[in-house]
Amino acid sequence: MATLFSHSRHLLLVSSYLLSGGLALLTVGLLLAYGWQAHLTIATQVLGHSLVILGPTLLKVGYILRLVAHHQLHKECPHALA
Repeated sequence: MATLFSHSRHLLLVSSYLLSGGLALLTVGLLLAYGWQAHLTIATQVLGHSLVILGPTLLKVGYILRLVAHHQLHKECPHALA
């Protein structure tokens, strides 16, 4: 875990993946849970509702990691992000 936080550019890349993945899971979850609910089985609807919870969670974690990465980058080189 310490390796993840030691490289700020790598952390920024991981945060971008988490943000993209969270948005994708939220979108798929909304479509499954609310868009096509009349055509799907109950198990698929439960999966959709689970994705509606998991997607925003990944978005929040990705956003926090992005803030940490930007903070570390600013400490390394204060004029780089200006």
